[in-house]
Amino acid sequence: MSRRIPIVNAHFYWEKFIKNGELSEEELRPLVADSWRRCFELGVDPHDGRSHHILQANELRRTLKKSEDLISIALPFMQDLYSYVAGSGFLVILTDDRGCILEVLGDSEALQEADKINFVRGAFWTEEQVGTNAIGTALVEKKPVQIDSCEHYCESHHVWTCSAAPIFNETGNISGVLNMSGPSQETHKHTLGMVVSSVTAITYQMRVSIQNRKLDTINRQMQDIFNTISDGIMIIDAAGNINRINPVAEMLLGTDNREAKGLPGEGFFANASFLQETLQNGMEHSLLETPLKGSTGIINCIVSINPILNDFGQVNGALVFFNPVKKFRSLFNHITGAHASFNFHDIIGQDPALQKAIQTASLAADKRSNILLQGESGTGKELFAQAIHNASPRGNGPFIAVNCGAIPRELLGSELFGYVEGAFTGARKGGRTGKFELASGGTLFLDEIAEMPLGKQVSLLRAVQEKKITRIGDDKVIPVDVRIICATNKDLKAEVEKGNFRQDLYYRLNVISIKLPPLRDRREDIPLQFNFLLKESCEKMNMGVPHVQPDVMYYLNKYDWPGNVRELQNVVERMLNISNGEEITTGHLPTEILQYEPKDNITTLVNESALSVDNRRERKKQLKARREKQQIVELLDKYGGNITRVAEEMEVARNTVYRKMRQYGIE
Repeated sequence: MSRRIPIVNAHFYWEKFIKNGELSEEELRPLVADSWRRCFELGVDPHDGRSHHILQANELRRTLKKSEDLISIALPFMQDLYSYVAGSGFLVILTDDRGCILEVLGDSEALQEADKINFVRGAFWTEEQVGTNAIGTALVEKKPVQIDSCEHYCESHHVWTCSAAPIFNETGNISGVLNMSGPSQETHKHTLGMVVSSVTAITYQMRVSIQNRKLDTINRQMQDIFNTISDGIMIIDAAGNINRINPVAEMLLGTDNREAKGLPGEGFFANASFLQETLQNGMEHSLLETPLKGSTGIINCIVSINPILNDFGQVNGALVFFNPVKKFRSLFNHITGAHASFNFHDIIGQDPALQKAIQTASLAADKRSNILLQGESGTGKELFAQAIHNASPRGNGPFIAVNCGAIPRELLGSELFGYVEGAFTGARKGGRTGKFELASGGTLFLDEIAEMPLGKQVSLLRAVQEKKITRIGDDKVIPVDVRIICATNKDLKAEVEKGNFRQDLYYRLNVISIKLPPLRDRREDIPLQFNFLLKESCEKMNMGVPHVQPDVMYYLNKYDWPGNVRELQNVVERMLNISNGEEITTGHLPTEILQYEPKDNITTLVNESALSVDNRRERKKQLKARREKQQIVELLDKYGGNITRVAEEMEVARNTVYRKMRQYGIE
């Protein structure tokens, strides 16, 4: 420790330094000597000693507000410290990190003396303002400092001895300074130690306060999560009794938190074995489906449970999360993409038969009746189904598609209706929700319905008629609100006659029948469809749309397209890939299209029109006439020459039929 200089000698050195600024290293403590030199360079008046930087009232209020945490923590320790020196002329002072005085405690006489040198609240007590002093020098040195009598740079402070220690925050920065000042002759050698002890206690209390504030913040956040989370939450104690429930749980259970507290948690679940497994063995359970005894009766819920462990790893409670299956299904459908993407404006084509199908589908969309879509593979049956769903009142609900021909016969029942745990060997724990339940509130699209085995058609008929299903292995009836759209590439009526499809189910599904024309019957749409698919594929492949030679369209128009639009899309992608984004020529067409020969004169006529731009209108007119003539001949044959039936089928007047017959030379 640096030796202290007697007051007489210190005053001698002070006078000498004030006169010429000279000071030998051995004359003063290095800390004091360094401070004097700083003050000399700053031009501090050694004969003044008053602070001239004092905050105005409004500035002081802002400063006190900013430092209110420091003041509230430090003040009790300041009061304790002052209690030891009360009546002896001492002051206990707190400043902020700038040296601005925030709080002063002391005897009235001492306060009056301090007032003479502006040693008051709002005054800055730094080396720049008042020279060497315990507060200002402690801020510079960043350590506890005691400045005794003539060690002060300003003469008016020589009657004081000051002891100060900086207060550091959790980041290691100075938050403020605690100081004790009193008559130099009254200062005890342990005064600085008392100040340092108080600062240690203040620093510890500040850290505790910060931790408490963090814990309060975390607690509020957890409370907000608990109250706003979309799941119902039940906190169970080690005995299995409810400790707390959140607002969602209150709504589902039909009771508030106060009434539920202390009730057995298992009393709200029809099968609560999972609860005991968790409390007894610490076992976690996820996504169990179990009935909940709720405010509106039995509610099927998805439940997850996690144990609450103490510091010794022992189970002393559990967190139970639960939500109605219906809500869970909606989330599942959203995540898994169980929704329809297409609308009627996505259907490309101007053919009258296609437009009629679109019109019928649009009218049927807002009805509740089941729909049967019939058409060859690739004609866009699922596109129609999605468009119908999106245009219906169920558009915001799920759209679940099932390909009845792609699922093994032994799995089709569990896929459609679901199953409960233990229903069969390999059944998933907790069971599984079927497509009917997942589609509840929306649309169930059953593609390739003609491929459904006869044995499963009985179960489907019951579900369609009663709008209720029973999971495999269960006897509980579950109501489902589903609109069914079926699709087939077969003649379903013919399948009924063959005994492959139940007649009663056929009539249940075929309430509204919509036939989709194959691409070969709407050849005028081929260029339109080709250009749309070309542009769409180019966008997906991130390339520009290439030029297409006219002869390419000739061969596309000539081809019969057994795979319909799906085959055309495949051809477009193939040509883009092998042409590498350059001009598309006939050399990029598949061999089967290049070598295809049309089977009738009508097709030949269409393709000749593609080669002759000048005669296109005339060719189209001839094509239309040939089709119309062919239609009339077929209808006359179908109805045994009954003109009335032919007119009804064509939706024209009988006179029109006669006129057309004369025009086309039909006898």
